[in-house]
Amino acid sequence: MVCTLVESKLTRLAVDIKPPEARMVLRHPPLNVIDIPMMEELAQALAEIESRSDVSVIVLSGADKHFSAGVDVAAHTPDKVEEMLSKFHAVIRALVASKKVTIAAVDGHCLGGGAELAMVCDVVYTTASAQWGFPEIKLGCYPPVACTALAALVGQKRVAELILTGRTISGNEAADMGLANRAVRDEELDATVNRTMQELLRLSPAALAVTKKAFYAWDAMHFDKGLARAEKIYLEELMKTADVQEGVRAFVEKREPKWTGK
Repeated sequence: MVCTLVESKLTRLAVDIKPPEARMVLRHPPLNVIDIPMMEELAQALAEIESRSDVSVIVLSGADKHFSAGVDVAAHTPDKVEEMLSKFHAVIRALVASKKVTIAAVDGHCLGGGAELAMVCDVVYTTASAQWGFPEIKLGCYPPVACTALAALVGQKRVAELILTGRTISGNEAADMGLANRAVRDEELDATVNRTMQELLRLSPAALAVTKKAFYAWDAMHFDKGLARAEKIYLEELMKTADVQEGVRAFVEKREPKWTGK
C-alpha cells in the first residue's frame, strides 16, 4: 500500500513509504530552508505516517547534500512569528511524541531549526563534514527547542556555548558532544542509516513503541512545559525588543546589525 502523500502535491517534501519504513526528504533548494509551507507538509506527513500500523521506522534527511539551514528568517517578523513558532513546534512535538523510531541522516548544513529537527530524532547519524549550529543569537533571537531540550543531550555548559555564541561545529564535534550518535564519511551515511534500519525492522514494532514511551517518560514530562515557557518568553519578551527586529532586518538587507541593547 502506497501512502497517499506520495501522490499529493508536495512542494517542500518528498515522502516515500514502503512499509515497514517511511522516508521523508526536505526539498527546498538550495539549503532546504524550513518555511511555513514546509512545516505544514511535515505536520501532514507525520500525522499520516503515525496513523499507519504498518510503518515502524521513519528516516528524515535533506535533498541536495544539505539537511537544512534552518527556519526561514522572513518568518521571524512580528506579523508572522507566532504562526511560525506554532507550526514549527507542532512538527517538533509530533516527532517527539511519535511511536515510530525516527532516524535523522545529516549532511551539509544543519543549522538552527534544522538542527532542532534533527536533534529530537531518536537516532542521528551525521557526516563528519556536516556543519551544525544554532546561529539564532546572531539575529537577536534564540532557538526555543534547543533551549528546552539540548542540555539533556550534551550538557548545560556546552549548550550555553553553542547557543550564546552561535558558533558552527563540524559533524565530528556534534557526535563527540552527543548531538549525533556517530559521524561518518560522506559516502558512508546511507549505508550507516540502512544498517540501523535493518536492525530495527527485525524487532517488534509494538515493543519499540512502548519502549520509546517508557524511555522518554521523564523527559516528556518536562519538554512540553519547557517549550511552552520558551515560546511565551520569545513572543512576550524577545519580540518586543528593538534588537530582534534590527537583527532580522540586517540579515535580509545583508549587512551587519547595529545593536542598541533595547
